[in-house]
Amino acid sequence: MRVLVVGGGGREHALCWSIVRSPRAEKVYCAPGNAGIAELVETVDIGAGDVDALVRFAVDARIDLTVVGPEEPLVNGLVDRLQAAGLRAFGPTAAAAELEGSKAFAKELMNKHVIPSAGFRIFDDVELARKYLRAHDSYPLVIKADGLAAGKGVVICRDADQARAALETIMVERRFGTAGNRVVIEDFLVGEEASIMAITDGRVILPLPSSQDHKALGDGDQGPNTGGMGAYSPAPVITPRIMQQIEATILVPTIHAMHREGRRFTGVLYCGLMITPGGPRVLEYNVRFGDPEAQAVLPRLRGDWLTILDRAATHQLGRVEFDWDPRPALCVVMASKGYPGKPVTGVPIHGLTGDREESLVFHGGTGRREGELVTTGGRVLGVTALGSDLPDARVRAYRRVEEIRFEGAHYRSDIGLKALKHLGKA
Repeated sequence: MRVLVVGGGGREHALCWSIVRSPRAEKVYCAPGNAGIAELVETVDIGAGDVDALVRFAVDARIDLTVVGPEEPLVNGLVDRLQAAGLRAFGPTAAAAELEGSKAFAKELMNKHVIPSAGFRIFDDVELARKYLRAHDSYPLVIKADGLAAGKGVVICRDADQARAALETIMVERRFGTAGNRVVIEDFLVGEEASIMAITDGRVILPLPSSQDHKALGDGDQGPNTGGMGAYSPAPVITPRIMQQIEATILVPTIHAMHREGRRFTGVLYCGLMITPGGPRVLEYNVRFGDPEAQAVLPRLRGDWLTILDRAATHQLGRVEFDWDPRPALCVVMASKGYPGKPVTGVPIHGLTGDREESLVFHGGTGRREGELVTTGGRVLGVTALGSDLPDARVRAYRRVEEIRFEGAHYRSDIGLKALKHLGKA
């Protein structure tokens, strides 16, 4: 098969790494890719948001399957355009991608179909939102920009002052552009977060192993939210009993709800969850693989990943066979100075020479300058290791992190510690 992967981050590097291992992969391209991806597959200088150019390339290159990584081209209808050109694509249509493209749509869908989540209100008038906050005396609460905000449009407000400031930032200062035309104000849920991703062809649902992301910038979940500073899989907080609840009360009802709404969902459904004392609750939906969760989950796959993606795109998911490596995996993200604000780029990266059987390095924000590997974005590398148990995976991942150097590099040192507490190994 001839395959095009769309995107240029760590998630797409993990996807390319998994796809090229398939005996069915004849030729794999990635647009635009990055320096690490370019060592695996042929990269194409087309931005992930350039829908017209991507469709033209897919037609001209006789692509059999396009795998869309980021959310923006999905929301903007890349899958629709590819299908209209007679091509197969893994990912939801624009109508189905609204599940991530609009938090208000997602909350209203959950409310209508009785899918467990936090209580909420939606506002497109800043004065009405201000009035609601003036009358609100229970904190914390959560304020979310309605549209796409690169994972940064969610603010946990500990008091009224923070809530007012968040509202002004989103709806008045327009920090996130048109994504802040509406806001969702949610009740704060208490518990532990976890992520469940599931492949679906719109009818069959194939849950992937659980994982846990680390959104906050600093150790102990301190500092601003980021796109994700690390992840591990599996997440011990997702017990077999809780997984059964997630399938019964969230995954199956969501896919069925989308079908009943005339928005058949195919691709990967990502559920960001809070595991509360009353059971799992949905914090957010994504319509693509999590980043960095993909870097922790995909290395555990035993099977033909390309066949799984192709069967989902052709509504034949019930015919796949695969298995998972029982060993846990842990990913540590190394970020640039200034991230999650304005990252410093163009910084040389050292220490990546030589293969390591015990670890993988997925590139996020990297490029080449006069043949030298340099930083090009905020989240630069995702260092993943599998181990005999989670403590072993942690040791292996952080050992590799300590070998890699670039000026201003920073990372969390506590990835996986929550899991160790569940396992009694903290």
